Amino acid sequence: MSLGYAEKLSYIEDVGNVGMAEYFDSAPVLREKCKHLVVFTGAGISTSCGIPDFRGPKGIWTLQREGKALPEASLPFHRAVPSLTHMALIALEKAGILKFVISQNVDGLHLRSGIPREKLAELHGNSFMEACPSCGTEYFRDFEVETIGLKETSRRCSDAKCGAKLKDTVLDWEDALPTKEMNPAEKHCRMADIVLCLGTSLQITPACNLPLKALRGGGKVVIVNLQKTPKDKKASLVIHGLVDKVIAGVMDLLNLQIPPFVRIDLFQIILTQGLSIDRRYVNWTLQVASAHGQKALLPFIKSVEVSFLDKEDYKAATLDRQPFRLKRRTVSNKVFEMVLKLNFSDGCGCSSIEIDVPIDFKVSTDCFNFDKDVVFQKLRDKAVVEPKCGQNAVIERKAILTPRSDHTVYAIVTNVVQYSKSCLSNGDLRKRLGSSINGTESSSRKRSKRCKKQRKSIP
Repeated sequence: MSLGYAEKLSYIEDVGNVGMAEYFDSAPVLREKCKHLVVFTGAGISTSCGIPDFRGPKGIWTLQREGKALPEASLPFHRAVPSLTHMALIALEKAGILKFVISQNVDGLHLRSGIPREKLAELHGNSFMEACPSCGTEYFRDFEVETIGLKETSRRCSDAKCGAKLKDTVLDWEDALPTKEMNPAEKHCRMADIVLCLGTSLQITPACNLPLKALRGGGKVVIVNLQKTPKDKKASLVIHGLVDKVIAGVMDLLNLQIPPFVRIDLFQIILTQGLSIDRRYVNWTLQVASAHGQKALLPFIKSVEVSFLDKEDYKAATLDRQPFRLKRRTVSNKVFEMVLKLNFSDGCGCSSIEIDVPIDFKVSTDCFNFDKDVVFQKLRDKAVVEPKCGQNAVIERKAILTPRSDHTVYAIVTNVVQYSKSCLSNGDLRKRLGSSINGTESSSRKRSKRCKKQRKSIP
């Protein structure tokens, strides 16, 4: 989040304190302090996902101020996997404990993890979200939107009655916080018994003042962060520890399991056809495209290998550049079966899958649209039980007569991640963190390495 986002922001001299020291509480102290949860999140919740923070010793703005090179991301931004904390919040929300999440992050991981949109306020926007300024429809993408600052993008609203140009949702420095996000955030903070601030230095105004609204109604503020914050004196409890570590302790105390993360991506197969002048042949085009539009990026597919069961009549092909498109001519009455091998990009849980596509060129106007939530849940259940990624299902099909084309949308599992809270919440914290307790290894990069070892990605 912090890498690409920081580069797109307009220049500002004062970004608050940077290079701040980090503090770690002992394991017994962590267990004593973890009690209850309502959440306000910052960049520190995502450092274990391989996304650097801003103000830590190795934060983006710290390094920029020191004139040092920025850290390299360990995987593409669009393939970042939610942390243990992100997924723990899902369990807490489903248990009825968590009522609302207020986030300052633009990495999209709260939505990606499964937090309901109506229970989430993204104060600074979402790098993967576009919104229609006319009808208000939001579009959550699998690719990073190319602009920030509420500018127009290259896409339009897909509602046939609207069609307005979409805008990005990420704020630049001069942009005011959107009332659509601020109003429910303020409401829930005023209602909260406890607001738990996770991984935020609480320096950016006016967002940093939201948790304090709980105090007016008799609520409490609890802060979990590796640096001291300007709001520490207002808090009933301050915990200096890794966010994942603390939340693992909360889950233990509440006897709640952390659900696995199952990422489901969409793509579509488009088959366009037309008869030759003598009507003996069918000229057809195959395209593997984004479900967000034919001109949109398809970031999780690196290449497509096309082969045919009837190898004598058809020549195989490899499509390694977007748009993934293959043009061929076939005898009009010929029926055959095509096999597509989708090779996935870095960050996916498996390297490739194969999908069989029968071709008969019959004229059909059959269209259907399955309940996506039902299909997604079946895919998640299957992915966790097996356990692996690659499960897929058709969720939508539509036929267009002029020009003749069939659009089939697939849902596919591209990541399955299991989380173990026992390795985070038991044992001696100082022994686990080693020399980092003494301040010799406190960077977000090294915290990320530790958390990756504690998180098992299913191939």
